[in-house]
Amino acid sequence: MSTKTLTFALFGNLYQREKSAAIQEVLACLKVHGARVVIDEEYYHFINEMCNVHRILDAEKDRFTTFVGDDFEADFAISMGGDGTFLKTACRVGAKHIPILGVNMGRLGFLADITPDDIESCLQALHDDDYAVESRAVIQVQADGQPLNECSYALNDVAILKRDTAAMISIRTSINGEYLTTYQADGLIVSTPTGSTAYSLSNGGPVIVPGTGVLVMTAVAPHSLNIRPVVIPDNAVITLDVESRSHSFLVATDGRSEKCGEGTCITLRRAPYNIQVVKRSSTRYFSTLREKLMWGADVR
Repeated sequence: MSTKTLTFALFGNLYQREKSAAIQEVLACLKVHGARVVIDEEYYHFINEMCNVHRILDAEKDRFTTFVGDDFEADFAISMGGDGTFLKTACRVGAKHIPILGVNMGRLGFLADITPDDIESCLQALHDDDYAVESRAVIQVQADGQPLNECSYALNDVAILKRDTAAMISIRTSINGEYLTTYQADGLIVSTPTGSTAYSLSNGGPVIVPGTGVLVMTAVAPHSLNIRPVVIPDNAVITLDVESRSHSFLVATDGRSEKCGEGTCITLRRAPYNIQVVKRSSTRYFSTLREKLMWGADVR
């Protein structure tokens, strides 16, 4: 066992009751390594209901504690879930510059790419400094110059969307103050390279390699066949003015949506901080991409 004492902030999916064995394995590995663990209080109550983790916390209160909101500090954050859980963890970590390790309890897993079976070797690698940290760009969102009520930062994407079954919306789009076009569509996605394999990809957007330094704008069901994705530098400022027959629209940051009234000016720019993502030294982006998208699969 390593003599280095590390502190881990633990977050997780609150709806995966069938994964209790994997959660217990992670907690056991952290205990073996002598780690300090701070657990999101809501997640603690969830896993305690499943596997009575209070026995560990009660026995070792100096090393296992809980926290609320963003009142935590750690050497690493662990996200137990899929990519959605990872995105929520990234929002909570924010500008703390804490590297995030994603343990994949879901299906696809571009961000959360560590399996529960690999957690022991990964923790050992962290203690041995045998890992890489990738710095990922984040988008900042403002509505009429103010933060959103929900999270105003997106690691994957920001989507401007029509509400429910409303008619398509008009999105007047300017880049650095210069008018580009008015999208007549169900919505518009502005994606980082990290999010290029998510919602943007499903709407025909390109795959962008992390670290490229660009953003991509992809329309959702555009009215015109001439509309194509547009790639811009990530130091650009995007201004969006939306018109809607329902007089409102949705702004979704990494899937968390908020209603805005017609006439609200949405401004997007690169955030003043990056999210740090832990990767195993052996991980290669293109092999992960090939595997997750099943390129070269034998389809019969």
